[in-house]
Amino acid sequence: MLKPGVFLPHLPVRSLVDDSVNLEASSNTTFWLGGSAWQFPTYENADTFVDRLVHEGLLVRDPIIEAALQGHLNDLTLRSVQYRFLQSIGITQNAVRQIERARSATFLLQQGVSILDTIVQAGYYDQSHLTRSLGHFIGQTPAQLLHHSRPEQLSFLYKTTPFP
Repeated sequence: MLKPGVFLPHLPVRSLVDDSVNLEASSNTTFWLGGSAWQFPTYENADTFVDRLVHEGLLVRDPIIEAALQGHLNDLTLRSVQYRFLQSIGITQNAVRQIERARSATFLLQQGVSILDTIVQAGYYDQSHLTRSLGHFIGQTPAQLLHHSRPEQLSFLYKTTPFP
């Protein structure tokens, strides 16, 4: 998963939400992307791989997405911002905020913050609202997160700092 606002413009972004795109292999160690063969990245060369994608214009950043998430709309209409979200990351700005709120609640619960305090700190209406949100985005209940009953890696917890 990429940071919101970072995307591969030549791939169908909206079809990547909850799905995947299979890139054609050119050999056992390479695949086709943007008209060129690319070597599969490894842990050791992932940074170089990303730098090459950026240099070739295959990985771009939409500054409007980052600005909107920080509350700076840069003289654009709400409809224009909504359009940019759907075009560059395939989900709405509201969906990004809901994911971020679920991440924040998960971190609080994993640190031992009570369910009621988590509701208040993360901005949920009530416990059922928190439970539905965490079930949808994280796949666990608040009690499971609080008591670490399922300690596996959670999909939306890939980064270490929440959005402002």
